[in-house]
Amino acid sequence: MQRCRPLAESGTRDSVMSTGSGGEDGLKEDFWKEKHSSFSFRPSSSLQSNTMAPKAAASSGAKAAGKVKKAQQAAKGLKCANSFKKARVRTNVHFFRPHTLRKSRQPKVARRSSDVATCTFPKLSKTDKYTIVRQPLTTESAMKKIEETNTLVFLVDPRSNKRQIKQAVKELYDVNAQRVNTLIRPDGLKKAYVRLTSDFDALDVANKIGII
Repeated sequence: MQRCRPLAESGTRDSVMSTGSGGEDGLKEDFWKEKHSSFSFRPSSSLQSNTMAPKAAASSGAKAAGKVKKAQQAAKGLKCANSFKKARVRTNVHFFRPHTLRKSRQPKVARRSSDVATCTFPKLSKTDKYTIVRQPLTTESAMKKIEETNTLVFLVDPRSNKRQIKQAVKELYDVNAQRVNTLIRPDGLKKAYVRLTSDFDALDVANKIGII
């Protein structure tokens, strides 16, 4: 703390004492004003540091608390349930890559004649009546069979059997077959002899078909 200034000099004091009652009050006021101005309090640096220290400590404590809070939040986010990883039991020393999915081709258009079976576009059935019975035969031997044995002769699909031929003839010409005989010609085509029941006349059926 600063010390107050000493009292005014002896000359000033004597002048104050020698003045009359009227000017004495004014001189006293001036004296006390000067005295109070000389006693202006200025805190020392040690006091300033003491007052600033709590503020700095409070700010540093708030920062530390903020850091701790952030660390706790991060730890809370990283926390999870105890997870156990199951180890695979290996009985072989070789490692293989997994098999990838391989889909079969489904072309919309056949590139080759051999690819017709793999195409997805609709195709005719192999057992269709129009593919089984190809055409009737009108040779002399076929006409003789029609007249003598009530039998119609057709060229049929080589892959068809007798049941399929019988059913196809029934669907195409609305006749019932009693018996079907087949043979493979030297050119590789199959010929079918379809003998009709007694209810139907082969000659009438041939006229309806347009053979005769």
